[in-house]
Amino acid sequence: MMKQATTDQLKAMKFTAMANAFAAQGADPATYGQMGFEERFGLLVDAEWNRRQQNKLRSRIQEAHLDTPSAVMEGIEYLEDRKIDKGLLLRLSNCAYIDEGHHIILSGASGCGKSYIACALGNAACRKFYHVRYTRMRNLLDEMSLSRTEERCRKAVKALAKADLLILDDWLLQPLTPQEVYDLLELVEARTKHGATIFCTQYETDDWYVRLNPTPGEDSPVTDAIMDRIVHNVYLIPLEGKSMRERHGLASTGKDGAGA
Repeated sequence: MMKQATTDQLKAMKFTAMANAFAAQGADPATYGQMGFEERFGLLVDAEWNRRQQNKLRSRIQEAHLDTPSAVMEGIEYLEDRKIDKGLLLRLSNCAYIDEGHHIILSGASGCGKSYIACALGNAACRKFYHVRYTRMRNLLDEMSLSRTEERCRKAVKALAKADLLILDDWLLQPLTPQEVYDLLELVEARTKHGATIFCTQYETDDWYVRLNPTPGEDSPVTDAIMDRIVHNVYLIPLEGKSMRERHGLASTGKDGAGA
């Protein structure tokens, strides 16, 4: 009766893994009866710790809203024609760049696997319990526009600004309005003081100025400010080779398309 009461109390306190492990120990006295108190208690604590860490990880991945939540570093295909610096990516997977406030630019043509690699890096960060957020550029700009009038969107943009790692996909896919450029400067400025950002783009940084400049043909101090806060503090990762969608599409040789 006393064991059952202890199990019930553990569950009531939401120590469910510890309660289950305690019940398992009671059901197998031949194994656990030979252990000392500290050893048995340590096993109970380990069970509860592991459950909570797993729950925390699931929460981090869910709140990240990764485009490909199943993306992992082990799934990246280092094919010769892609010319990916494997050593650099493996170093980045330890997430030191986040603490150091460095950014990453993944550049290449549509379908070359930029989003997958960004999500794999995001997944690696989640596994170290960093706060990660993924969004597409268009969605970000729409949220920032709405944030000027709606409290809900203001909170969403604030969460993006405070994320340890922000992943911006489709970066500069469309030219920006003057107001969007000012909004972007505000976000980039906030990001220089907290965490890191991954930019997925089809454009080389030399082409960014034209796409960011709200006054074509004239110098733009706002554009200069945005560029200055990004390009001097970044790891450049260009991706080459044919489309990964083509490699893993229905017309391919039957691979399952798990990696990118």
